[in-house]
Amino acid sequence: MHILLLEDDDEIAAWVRDGLARSGHVVDHFVNGRDALIAATTSDYDVLVLDRMTPGLDGLAVLRTLRAAKVITPVMLLTALSEVDHRVEGLEAGADDYLPKPFAFTELEARVAALGRRISRSRNAEITSLSDKGIQIDLLKQTCTRNGVQVDLNAKEFRLLETFMRAKGRILTRNMLLEKVWGLNFDPTTSVVETHVSRLRAKIEKPFGDTVIRTVRGAGYIFDPQ
Repeated sequence: MHILLLEDDDEIAAWVRDGLARSGHVVDHFVNGRDALIAATTSDYDVLVLDRMTPGLDGLAVLRTLRAAKVITPVMLLTALSEVDHRVEGLEAGADDYLPKPFAFTELEARVAALGRRISRSRNAEITSLSDKGIQIDLLKQTCTRNGVQVDLNAKEFRLLETFMRAKGRILTRNMLLEKVWGLNFDPTTSVVETHVSRLRAKIEKPFGDTVIRTVRGAGYIFDPQ
């Protein structure tokens, strides 16, 4: 999974980040709420782990802003505040789970995995097709058409297009695509992303004379069918 971690304590952050990475997750770590909020609204995450008390914009404020913006990504709040009122406040603000400090890493890992499974089931149950700019993909039949014309995609190309369309308007980095489409952590030696993006573009753009997937120099790719 792709996980955002907001935690200003360096020791706790390293412990959580390294543990989740060893379990095969991709973790983006932020020490301030402002940067975490920007990332959470512009990138595609499976779970957000937010420390409730961070300098400046704290985790609770980040959560409230995300829910006001209709961002439904599951959120777990971490806090040293153990009072029931504080936990209730977080849950009422839209948190999906709440873990008081200190905590065992195994419990954190299990709860994060449960949140990831929950949103995965929800997405799969609610969405059976995606469409934009004449592109329509059937997630059950694994088929793709554009402007009524059948587009033959292999399994990875289909998954890549699905990932782009679900993240419309948000930049997807090479690492994010490796993790979501191929289930790989960062591998600096592979060009599999570049190769498959090029092949996908040749099938869904070239025959139709336009561009729907843009390269963002130094950042990644974005599905932006203007």
